[in-house]
Amino acid sequence: MSSSAEPVVALPDSDLPGPFPVGSYAAQLKARLKQFANVQLIGEVWGFRTGRARVYFELRDGRGALPCSMWSGDFERLGVTLSDGVRVVVGGGCDYYPGSSTSSPAFSFAVTELRVAGEGDLLAQLERLRRRLAAEGLFEPQKQLRRPLLPKTIGVVTGERGKARDDVLAGLERRGWGGRLVWGFAPVQDRRAAPQIAAALRELAALAEVEVVIVARGGGSLADLFAFCDEALCRTVALLRVPVIASVGHHTDRTLIDDVAAASCSTPTHAAEVAVGIDCRAARVELTSEARRLHAHGHRAILVRARTLSHLARAPSAHLERQRRHLHQLLRELRASARRKAADGRAQGSTHLLVLRRTVARGTTSDKERRRSELTRLAFALAAHDPERTLTRGYALVEDPGGEPLTSAADARRAGDLRLRFRDGRLPARVSGEVETP
Repeated sequence: MSSSAEPVVALPDSDLPGPFPVGSYAAQLKARLKQFANVQLIGEVWGFRTGRARVYFELRDGRGALPCSMWSGDFERLGVTLSDGVRVVVGGGCDYYPGSSTSSPAFSFAVTELRVAGEGDLLAQLERLRRRLAAEGLFEPQKQLRRPLLPKTIGVVTGERGKARDDVLAGLERRGWGGRLVWGFAPVQDRRAAPQIAAALRELAALAEVEVVIVARGGGSLADLFAFCDEALCRTVALLRVPVIASVGHHTDRTLIDDVAAASCSTPTHAAEVAVGIDCRAARVELTSEARRLHAHGHRAILVRARTLSHLARAPSAHLERQRRHLHQLLRELRASARRKAADGRAQGSTHLLVLRRTVARGTTSDKERRRSELTRLAFALAAHDPERTLTRGYALVEDPGGEPLTSAADARRAGDLRLRFRDGRLPARVSGEVETP
C-alpha cells in the first residue's frame, strides 16, 4: 500500500478520537487481548483440520463457539485423536493476528493445553434421538415402500451448485436412464437447512408423477452434515408416500436420515444407481441382441415354410395320386375283407342248420320213446309205494279220531279211541287193559 503525504481529515461532527492508522489500532487490539487472563475452556470439537504449522478447530457448546488453534508439535506430543463432537478441556488465551495489506486478520484462542473429556453432548443427543426414533418405529415405514425398478420420474433434493448434483447426473447417465428429473434445490449446510430440505421433500412427494426421491450431499464434517440429523426432517421423511434414497456424506458418515430413509447410499452416484434398478444401456444392448436373434429366427422360419410351400406347389398331382392309390388300396382291402366275412358267415350258418336239423330229428324219434319208458318206470315205482296195496295184503292202519296214523302202542294208549282202517273200510276200536311189550 502506498503512503500519502496528504493531511488526514477527520469525520465531520464526530467526537471520537482519531483517525488512527488501522495497523496501529490492530497492534493495540492484539496487545489488549493478550492481557486477558489465560483460562480453561470446555466444549466440543468441530471442523478439526491440520495446517502447515498449526492445527485448527472450533470449540462449541449450546451458547456459543470460539475458533481455536494449537501448534502442531504441541498437539502431536499429546498423542490424542480428535474428531467432530469430541468433548475436550483446553487451556490457553486469546490471540489475534492483525493481518496486513495482503492478508486478512484472524482471531483465535491459542491452545497450550488439551485433554479429551469424553463424548460430546451433541453426539450423545444424536444417539438418544436415534434410539427414540427407533423405538417409535420410524425406521420401518420407508423400508416397507415398494421402489420401482425403472422409475419414469425421479425427484432430487440437493444444493443447487453442489458437486452432488453433478454426481447424481453422472450416475443416471451411467445407467443410461432417460426419464424426467424434478429438482428440489435447498441449502444443505446451516441451521436453516433442515426445514427447507423438509419443505422440498414435501413438495416433491406431492407430485403424483414422482416415484422416488434422492437426497444428496457431498462429504464434510459432522457439523456440516448435522442438518440431516434434524428430528423434524427425519419424521417428515418417515411419513412420505414415496421412497427416499439418502446419500449424505462419505462412506463412514452416518446421519439420522440414513436410518429413516428407504435406502442409504455411500455416494450420490451410488444413490442414482440404486434409484434406477436396471442398467438401461445393458438392457438396450440385450434387447437389441434378442431382437436380432428373433429376426434371424423368423427369417429362417419363413425360408423353411417357403421351401415347403414351393415343394407342395410343384407336385400337387403327385401328392393327389399317392393319396388316390392309398384310397384304392384301402377300398380293395375292404372289399376282400367283406367277401371273407360273408363266406365265413355262410359256412357257419350251414353248420348251425345241420346241428338244428339233427336236434329236431332226435326230438321226434328216440327222445320220445325214452321219455315214455321213463314215465312207465316211475308209475311202477309209485304204485309200489301206494299204502292201499299194503292193505290188500291183509294189513290194517291204526288211526286216531282225527285220522292221523299211530305208529306205536304208546300212542294208541294215549289216544284211547281208535279207528282201524282196512282195505274195504274203517272200524272204531277202544284200548282196554295194559300194553304188552314183546
